[in-house]
Amino acid sequence: MDALDVLTQRISRPVLTEPAPSSEQIELMIRAACRAPDHAGLRPYRFIRIEGERRKALGELLCAAGLELDPQLSEVAQEKLRNAPLRAPMLLLPVLTSVSHPKVPEVEQVLTVGAAVSNILNTAFALGVGAMWRSGLPSFQRSLARGLGLAEHEQLLGFLYLGTPAGRAKPVSEVNLETVLSDW
Repeated sequence: MDALDVLTQRISRPVLTEPAPSSEQIELMIRAACRAPDHAGLRPYRFIRIEGERRKALGELLCAAGLELDPQLSEVAQEKLRNAPLRAPMLLLPVLTSVSHPKVPEVEQVLTVGAAVSNILNTAFALGVGAMWRSGLPSFQRSLARGLGLAEHEQLLGFLYLGTPAGRAKPVSEVNLETVLSDW
């Protein structure tokens, strides 16, 4: 697939099924992530791969984080949180691993993680792998970070759902460039 087609035609695929991306495909996605713009070459990120039965354990952590936010969370909402990781055969969790640096503020490091995730999504699309980046309030709970084994200086930045696209793809929406581009 042509690089410009990837960059202008990529869409998120929320409905995913087996098989999960292969080890070779994941390796390409991570290599692409490591090519993201990165002031001072800090690589302020890492990714946690979750598949198989570990997705159910993640669902339990999400439910606990949701109950921490809202102790009155309905059974339906709890079940939705438990089942969220089962939407795809594999998840990659982007983790901000910010470091103190005199010339690179944390906001630049967060942007680097976003660029790395974008590279993963674009690479997945180029490989024919369906992908969707999601978050939600429970994903930012410190208890979830601890349950995942994150260090105190690390922060979870959502969930990348990966798998084989199922169902019909939404058409690529047209962009009115006048709404996003101006001259000064």
